[in-house]
Amino acid sequence: MAIQARTEFASALNQVCSERGIEPEVVLESIKQAILAAYRKDYGEPDDIVVDLDANSGEVKLAKGKKNITPPGFGRIAAQTAKQVILQRIREAEKNAILQEYSSKIDTVISGMIQRISGPVITVNLGKAEGIMPPAEQSHGENYHINQRLKFYVVGIKEGARGEEIIVSRAVNGLVEGLFKQEVPEIAQGSVQIKVIAREAGSRSKIAVASNQLGVDPVGSCVGQKGVRVQAVTNELGGERVDVIPWNEDFSELIKLALAPAENLVVKINKKTLEAKVTAPEDQLSLAIGKEGQNVRLASKLTGFKIEILGVPVEVPTVEDKKEDVKEEKVEKKETTKKTGKEEIKKEKVIEETKDSKEKEVFIKEEVSKDTQK
Repeated sequence: MAIQARTEFASALNQVCSERGIEPEVVLESIKQAILAAYRKDYGEPDDIVVDLDANSGEVKLAKGKKNITPPGFGRIAAQTAKQVILQRIREAEKNAILQEYSSKIDTVISGMIQRISGPVITVNLGKAEGIMPPAEQSHGENYHINQRLKFYVVGIKEGARGEEIIVSRAVNGLVEGLFKQEVPEIAQGSVQIKVIAREAGSRSKIAVASNQLGVDPVGSCVGQKGVRVQAVTNELGGERVDVIPWNEDFSELIKLALAPAENLVVKINKKTLEAKVTAPEDQLSLAIGKEGQNVRLASKLTGFKIEILGVPVEVPTVEDKKEDVKEEKVEKKETTKKTGKEEIKKEKVIEETKDSKEKEVFIKEEVSKDTQK
């Protein structure tokens, strides 16, 4: 609650509180503690001494019991000593207020700008506060530079070398989920749910999504028209590829989907040992494994199964098989030739019979015409 500003002291107090976003009572308590510290420095331990501070005028009185024991000239000494302590307490109160504000933003995505790079540690300007991004929270596929604007995931507030620090990240799975919540209204509303995420930060991610509402396509919602939604997430992740697959309660089917773009896979799973053997055609084997094994590695993280991929063996024809094929071809040719010869003979007979019948017909007509003339 603000103090009525009738004096210069009250005006300054209100200004400090409004600028720092802290309560006047906190500042007044800091001033009282500073005055006791100043008294202790020059006069020893202030046992049972009560500080009476006028919030309007700023006048200070020290009392022990009902007796006023304020030393002569103490006001000037107290002001000099208290100034540093007050500023320190105000900074602490301000920092606590900011930390309290950002503690409500843990596990969310916020915007920030890279302010300083001190060796492996990156300091991020979050607006009211600074965040720390240690090496473990950095995406190894990204190159960072000062004044670069990015989105960060707030991991938490931890005790550091300079007190409590806000830890932000570009490498955790939560960043991918948070970006999809911002880009896909169906996820933000709860009609589409991200079931699980497997990620290799800076390179590639796979997410499995399910629909909680009839008629809503979970994959289509995340991908967007012409891929605009998933592309926006990819751009925010610095070009990191994101595969979106439908969730399936059948782990055999889920493993097939997770190994996309490979097709025609046969999956056998052991739920007790969480192992899966996948048989893939030779032309799909490299797609299932992926570059440097990345596709199968991400699929394993996504499903929770240890996946072993085997190629379907291709039968190589032997010399004997080739000889047999040649023999079969010769036999087929002979049979075809015989059939063709027989068909030709039949055609000739039909033609001859046709000629004979026509000649007979002409002869009969001529005989009939001769009898008519007679």
